[in-house]
Amino acid sequence: MASKILTSLVEFVIVDCRNMIHITNNPEETYELAVLFAGGQLPCSCKKREQATVVGLFGELGAGKTAFTQGVAKAFGIKEQVTSPTFVLEKIYKLSKGFSYEHLVHIDAYRLDDSKEMSALGWNEVLQNSTNIIFIEWPEKVAEILPEDMIKIYFEAGKKENERKIKILC
Repeated sequence: MASKILTSLVEFVIVDCRNMIHITNNPEETYELAVLFAGGQLPCSCKKREQATVVGLFGELGAGKTAFTQGVAKAFGIKEQVTSPTFVLEKIYKLSKGFSYEHLVHIDAYRLDDSKEMSALGWNEVLQNSTNIIFIEWPEKVAEILPEDMIKIYFEAGKKENERKIKILC
């Protein structure tokens, strides 16, 4: 049975320990949720693995995928502006010391035709490095090469103008 929790900014509906639905009402709340995720304060948060941690971001254009990644970047102390890598496909940000990860890798697969194109980004090397955390927008475009244990985050527009329903699955 689902239970509902309201924090200072973000409403949570806990379905079970591996499936949470979050309701945010504006980009700031989406950033706050991302900070909680990056800080390991949610089930299926950023936890170190043997290879890179991969987070698939699913949702339509403007659903909040980049805003979420910006919140994670802020939580990891990244000072530069984080934008969607739509045209460059991949951006790699170095994290400051004190985090279990060394790099945040942000990939936008929207313009890729198939998974083979990921090799041009050095995908295998990026994936094998356990100090990387990878956020990939439009992961369904390259699903064949993504690890089975990928964290999946689904973004959906809510009923109100800036409301987002964000579902995190481990």
